[in-house]
Amino acid sequence: MIVERVQTGVRIEKRLLKVMKAVAEIRDITLGDLIEGVMLHAFDGKQPFSAETLVKVKELKRIYGLELDSSAAHRLRETRPPEKKERKT
Repeated sequence: MIVERVQTGVRIEKRLLKVMKAVAEIRDITLGDLIEGVMLHAFDGKQPFSAETLVKVKELKRIYGLELDSSAAHRLRETRPPEKKERKT
């Protein structure tokens, strides 16, 4: 399918990003492709990963020290607010 993609800046928890990048690497896809696939599966109420991939995810979470799970969704807070970039006028 032909789609129009846009560049975006997204802030994400550091260890979660490491696991996501590793999963994308294992599947030989880009991080953007991984995010698109996960979201499209979620929108349809489907599991995005096979049992085999979930075993790998569990190991990657251990390696990168990611102890978060779905119960942490919408409850994450940063230790300090992000720095605001000055706008050029």
